[in-house]
Amino acid sequence: MDLDRLAWDDLRLVGAVAETGTLPAAADRLHVAHSTVFRRLRQIEAAMGCALFERGGARLVPTSAGEEIAAVARTVAEAVDAAALRFAGREPLPSGDVRVTTNDSLLVHFLTPLFAGFRRHCPAVRLDVVLGNPALNLSKRDADVAIRATDRPPDTLVGRKSARIAWALYKGRTGTTEDFVSLGDAMGGMAVVRHVALTIPPERIGYRVNTVLGLAEAVEAGLGRGYLPCFVGDARASLRRLGDPDERFATDLWLLTHADLRHVPRVRALMDYLAERVAAERPLLEGERPQPG
Repeated sequence: MDLDRLAWDDLRLVGAVAETGTLPAAADRLHVAHSTVFRRLRQIEAAMGCALFERGGARLVPTSAGEEIAAVARTVAEAVDAAALRFAGREPLPSGDVRVTTNDSLLVHFLTPLFAGFRRHCPAVRLDVVLGNPALNLSKRDADVAIRATDRPPDTLVGRKSARIAWALYKGRTGTTEDFVSLGDAMGGMAVVRHVALTIPPERIGYRVNTVLGLAEAVEAGLGRGYLPCFVGDARASLRRLGDPDERFATDLWLLTHADLRHVPRVRALMDYLAERVAAERPLLEGERPQPG
């Protein structure tokens, strides 16, 4: 008997027939058709030059050759299962530190609950969050992941565009002033800042600040009306949106990392988790969720 003629699938089939005793039961175990088991068994017996089973009543009983092949099949199956378990144990579980850079408005009004959910999902991954409106240099490992609102992500980074951040005009619910508040000149590259500078007389811009959170606080305090991301403005019951989101000011939300880090388990786990959760929160980011109150 030449076992070299048999492949692993042949051994599995003989083993399944020997253990179940019938062709239909073996077919169910192997997830194939009854006719497939019948045909392949005949091919195996032809290749081996001997019968592997005899019919004993309603069951198929292995011959001595069939019993020997079934024993080999059991041994190989045990070895394959053991190897699979060993390799599964070697798969690195997400663990370690991930440094994330983002801005204050995203952190306070959007990301913190997502980070909390991720920590419950991957408790062995520790997050180090660094705030700053200018992007840190991921190429120099200032951070591992950047979560940024931008239409022009750096070419040196890889990632995914996960949503569109809408902007709209807001005022305080109790304020009556027609003055405007705006982001400062340091953020003059943003379309919304340029729009205010070009369309609102300077004497009506009574307050400037260099953070979106500070801008929201100013509108809330009645210093003037101002443009805010909808996920910030709509979340504050003391603010009232004065119109639909203005597409001219919308920006993409990107989840970014360095190409060398994208397959690191802890980084990949965070990126995948955030992408899923951001997708679920798109109505908030894109200004489609009703304001409270």
